Parts: sequence; C-alpha cells; structure tokens
Amino acid sequence: MTQRQERLFVLELSGDGRVFSVNPDGTDKKVIVTGCRYPDGVAVDVEAGHLYWTNMGSPPVNDGSIERVGLDGGNRTTIVPSGGTHTPKQLHFEAAGRKLYWGDREGMRVMRCDLDGSNVETLVQTGQGDNDRRDPTRWCVGVAVDPGGGHLYWTQKGPSDAGLGKILRAGIDVPAGESAADRSDIEVLLRGLPEPIDLQLDLAERTLYWTDRGDPPRGNSVNRTPMDAQNGQREAEILWTHLMEGIGIALDLDGSRMFVTDMAGTVYAADLDGSNRREILIAQGNLTGIAHALIPTAEP
Repeated sequence: MTQRQERLFVLELSGDGRVFSVNPDGTDKKVIVTGCRYPDGVAVDVEAGHLYWTNMGSPPVNDGSIERVGLDGGNRTTIVPSGGTHTPKQLHFEAAGRKLYWGDREGMRVMRCDLDGSNVETLVQTGQGDNDRRDPTRWCVGVAVDPGGGHLYWTQKGPSDAGLGKILRAGIDVPAGESAADRSDIEVLLRGLPEPIDLQLDLAERTLYWTDRGDPPRGNSVNRTPMDAQNGQREAEILWTHLMEGIGIALDLDGSRMFVTDMAGTVYAADLDGSNRREILIAQGNLTGIAHALIPTAEP
C-alpha cells in the first residue's frame, strides 16, 4: 500500500545554489541538488517523480536554463539548455496539459514547453531588443495557469518600488492569426502594484494569490484577489506584510495553508487568510521558489 508524505521543495539562491526539501514544520531538511546557477522557480510532477527548476544564469548574458531531477536527486538532466530562455523565473507545472510554463524576465516573455524540454513556445512577448530589456515594466516574472478557464496569468513587476507592477491575464494559447507580441486578448487585472512576483491560483475558490517584493505599506507582502471581477471591480487584499523581499509562494489547498519564502532566508507557513503565521525555517540563505507536494512512500 502506498502512503504519501508532505514535503516542501525550496530553492536557495545564495552560495552554490541548491534545492532542498523539508517537512511542512521545517524538520528533516535534505539537500537534493547543488551547483544551480541562480535557481528561481520550482515545480513538482509527483506522479512521474520529477522535480523541475529554473536557473536564471547571468541576466546580461542570456544563458538561462531549466533542469529536471528525480525526487531523490538522481538523473539530473538539462531540458531547456543554456540560452533556450533568457532569465527564467517562476515555474508552473500544468498537469492536465503536461506542460511547463515560466516567466522570462529579461527575455520579456511568458513561455512553455513539453516536460522533456521540447516544443518551446513564446506565448506573450512584451518587448524586443536591449532598449526594451532595460525597462522593468516589461519584465515577466510570475506565472500560473487555469486550464479549465482557459487562462494564463502572469506578473510584470516594474522598477523597484515604483508602483508600476501589474498582474495580467490572457488565453492559454495565442489567438489564431496573432503573435505573442500582438495578442488582442490580454487583460490587465491589477495595476499600480509595488513589485508583484510569484503567483498561485486556488481554482476551487477562484482566488489569485501573490507575493510582492516592493516597499511597505503595500509591498513586502502576501496578497490575494478574486480571479473574476465582482461588478467590474477587483480589489487586492493584503494578507500580511513585513516580509524581507518576499518571493516564493505555494498553496496547500487540502490543508488550507500557504507557504512563503523571502530573500532573508525565512520559510513561513500560514492559513490561507494570512492568520496563524509562523516561521518554520530561518537564516537559510537567499530563498526564492517553493513548492508543496504529497510524495508517495512505500509502507514499511
């Protein structure tokens, strides 16, 4: 009989760049992979036993990549080679379509590929060339997918603390006859945000969650908003503040919990409304992406 164990998978940007896993209470830390080139986004395909992550590389060089490894750290494989994406950020595993989606910051695009790295596609292109690349309002960072609703969500973070960040939505596929650079179906859901980073969706409750890296009072925060506007209006609800440059967010919907990381090296847990917030790990280096998964374990 197969049982399942909860694990968090966390990326550490500092030092030699590593992926580690812990229990949801912060115990039993295990380093899975080292030697990652500025890892940022992480996703888990539990059934296939695969862990994926993005390597930002050196943004001026255009040498980002995506790697895959077994949940035990074996069979490390590069699936999107260096330069196949510029500066890949948050990574999303879409189980129904068997695809990986990610935001490409300096590449100014949202991208996807098959799970083996084939069929790399650009779905959104917000700029071209070095002049556009210097404009952070074009930088795509967070990404999430609603396969049932047919929508792709992403953040464009804007300059530091400038209040120019946005969360946007479009169809999952580029409309027929259009290109990633001239899509007619893009909606701006929220604008004027400090620096929105990673996204997560609660599809059952039709709620969008995100971290924001900008300054207080609205930044360094965890936030949520309805995916569907109410009477044409959509308001951002701040669930908590005082993060130290918040980055990663993962939802455990069955447990009604969320997990969040920040660049100060803290992993937080809280209820979905932001209550019962607690630190489960501290001083872990500069932390970026985080994922929650139920991992099969053989019964003794």
